[in-house]
Amino acid sequence: MSDRSSEHNGIDAYKNIYECTKHVRAVFRNPLWQVKSVLDMRHAGHYKVYNLCIEQAYDASHFHNLVERYPIDDNHVPSLDMIKDFCEDVYSWLSSDSKNIVVIHCMAGKGRTGLMVCSYLVYTGMSAEDALRVYAEKRTTNNEGVSIPSQRRYVKYWENALISYTKGVPPTVKLPKSCNRELRRIRLYDTINIESIFFVLSELQRVPGEKYRPSVEVSKSSCRRIKSGIQRTYSPQYVYSFVEENEEEKEEKKEPRLVVQMDTESSMLYQKTCLDHFYDIPVQICGDVRIIFYEKLIGGRLFYACFNTAFVRNDLLQFSIRELDKVGKKARSITGSSFCLELFFGPANGNCLPTPPLHDDDLSDS
Repeated sequence: MSDRSSEHNGIDAYKNIYECTKHVRAVFRNPLWQVKSVLDMRHAGHYKVYNLCIEQAYDASHFHNLVERYPIDDNHVPSLDMIKDFCEDVYSWLSSDSKNIVVIHCMAGKGRTGLMVCSYLVYTGMSAEDALRVYAEKRTTNNEGVSIPSQRRYVKYWENALISYTKGVPPTVKLPKSCNRELRRIRLYDTINIESIFFVLSELQRVPGEKYRPSVEVSKSSCRRIKSGIQRTYSPQYVYSFVEENEEEKEEKKEPRLVVQMDTESSMLYQKTCLDHFYDIPVQICGDVRIIFYEKLIGGRLFYACFNTAFVRNDLLQFSIRELDKVGKKARSITGSSFCLELFFGPANGNCLPTPPLHDDDLSDS
C-alpha cells in the first residue's frame, strides 16, 4: 500500500475502536448489563459490537441489535474473506457518523481481537508492523500484543492484499485467487528424543450462507525417523507450467520447462535427526490451511501453524520454532537448536514426475 505516512489516521481509527474497551475489557469479563450500561451512557446510539467468539453468542437485542458475529476458532485465524468483510463493515459504520465507535471482543480480548483490530488499522493505511506495534502498546502492558505467529502472519497477508490507499477513501482490495498446491512431503528437521510425531492437516472450508469456516480434516498420519543412508533411486524432477500470462498470451501455448532437479535425500540431512512423512499420492490443499502436530495419536498437542496456499511462493515452506504456534515445554524438549518444519510442494499449477515412495522398511519403528 502507499501513503504509509498516514499512521496518525490509523491511530485515530484505533481510538474509535478502543475508546470504550479501555473501560470495559470484554463482554465475557463483565456482566452483560454492566457492559450495556457503560456503552449506553457514553456512546448511546453510536456503538456497534463485533463478537469474534465461536464459543458463545448472546442476544443481540441487548445492544439494540447492533451486533455482528465474525466467529473465529480460539488461538487460530479467520479466512481472508472474513477479514475483508469485517474491515468493510467497520469502515462503513465508523464513516457514517464521526461519533460512532466499535467494540470488538473475543474471550481474552487479545489474539483474535488483535488480529482483526490490526487488520482494520492496515485497512486505514498503517503498515502491518506499525499496526501490530500500536496494538501491543495500547492493549497490553508487556507489549506482547498479538503473540501467536499465525495471527501475525495473517495481518501481513492482509497487507499484501491491499494494493492502493488514498486518505479518506477505502483501499482497493485484491484477495489472491484460490491456489491449489500439491503437498508431497512433511519433514521435521532436527528433532531429539522422539521417534515419531502425529499430525492432522485440515482446510477452512466455506459453508454457504455462513461467515464461519470450519476446519475440515484433509489428511492424518505421522512423521517418523528415516533410517540413515536411505537414498532414492533417482531425484524428483519438477516440471514447471507457466502460471503468469497476459491477456494476449492466454491463447498461446507454451512448453513447460524443467526448473529444478534436486536430491532431497542428501547425506548432509542426516547430520540432524529428521522425522518425515512422504505422500505416495500427493495431497491437494487449497486456501487457508492448518497443520497440528501431536505427541500421541489422540491428545498431547505440540504445536501448529496456519497458512494460505496463495502465499506459498515456491516449492518449500519452512517454519522455524519461533514461527510455530503454542509451542510448549514438551515441544521444546524434542526440538534441537536448528529445528524447523518443512513442507514440500509440487510446482504451482505444474506437473511433478513421480518419485519412488518410502516404504515401511526405510523408516525407524516408532
